[in-house]
Amino acid sequence: MYGFFMPTVNLMGEDSVKEIGEQIKTLGKEKALVVTDEVLVEIGIVGDVVGDVVGYIEDAGIEAVVFDGVQPNPTVTNVEDGLALLEEEDCDVVVSLGGGSPHDCAKGIALVATNGGSIKDYEGVDQSSEPMMPLVAVNTTAGTASEMTRFCIITDEERHIKMAIVDWRVTPNVSINDPVLMMKKPPALTAATGMDALTHAVEAYMSTIATPVTDSAALMAIELIANNLRNAVANGDNFEARDNMAYAQFLAGMAFNNASLGFVHGMAHQLGGFYDLPHGVCNAILLPHVTEYNLISNPQRVADIAEAMGENIEGLSTRDAADKGIEAIFKLSTDIGIPEKLSDIEGVKEEDFPTLAENALADACSATNPRCATKEQVIGIFEAAF
Repeated sequence: MYGFFMPTVNLMGEDSVKEIGEQIKTLGKEKALVVTDEVLVEIGIVGDVVGDVVGYIEDAGIEAVVFDGVQPNPTVTNVEDGLALLEEEDCDVVVSLGGGSPHDCAKGIALVATNGGSIKDYEGVDQSSEPMMPLVAVNTTAGTASEMTRFCIITDEERHIKMAIVDWRVTPNVSINDPVLMMKKPPALTAATGMDALTHAVEAYMSTIATPVTDSAALMAIELIANNLRNAVANGDNFEARDNMAYAQFLAGMAFNNASLGFVHGMAHQLGGFYDLPHGVCNAILLPHVTEYNLISNPQRVADIAEAMGENIEGLSTRDAADKGIEAIFKLSTDIGIPEKLSDIEGVKEEDFPTLAENALADACSATNPRCATKEQVIGIFEAAF
């Protein structure tokens, strides 16, 4: 038996964010905690967006309080600080504004607000017992799809790991993907978030619990990313590329939200938690190596990925076509400026790989990887990517 999870309401397209006030009113709420990213606010672009979104909320007669203390890899402390402000201000709805970091932090805040305890109590699958506080997620990057998924990733600073919280109760009530909010994002951020979306689609397509529904979303996401990510990185004002990437990341979210992921995310979570590294970059570096490791489990699926990425596989054997898929992933990553190897990232050490591998195998995302692995084999993938 398979389930399918996504928000009840999903708004997309130009100026869709202007509907946020009305969406909050339909939830019957009166005061919103707006959760956003301190780093993106400092850039200035999102700072303007925060003001606009708060304005749309207040125009609908709803009060708004801003919490901008979210780190790029949101932590247990971030969740606790946001929850304290929510309770102090007596807010009854949460709005997340930004990319994956604000969305995940907001989910943590909303979940603990109604279930109590610490966000650490909810690590794993469906550990909550009560619906979270209503959450409206406004997306500003084309990557994580956290605005519409049941996944919440929070860094536990004490253990130096990223906790995977997979719970249908953290699915936002409303998601908003307005490409206007994604314009002018820096090329490096566009590249990293775009490769995160590609990883979602590829891992969902290779997952042991993929279905025809998730397959259709994953393949369309891969096609859209292959055709638009380079343009979005090259010219941040390219509206068509931004709009298509918004759809692509949403489709990838539909896929992995229901088919789950694999070793790329299981391993990337450890790199991010251990070294505080950008998630999309870790995914991008690991993706071709994990896909190569997984190839023997289902070479036809990797060949399908090659075709979706625009590779000419006519007349090739399944294995040769699959090789083109792996090459296409690597080529896209390098074209948009992602580092080629983990050794290109300051701080990553080979001596940490045994610990990282052990934690990766315990990560909830690794459970649906299409090929089993020993700790030594996961270490080998880390080494190949190094």
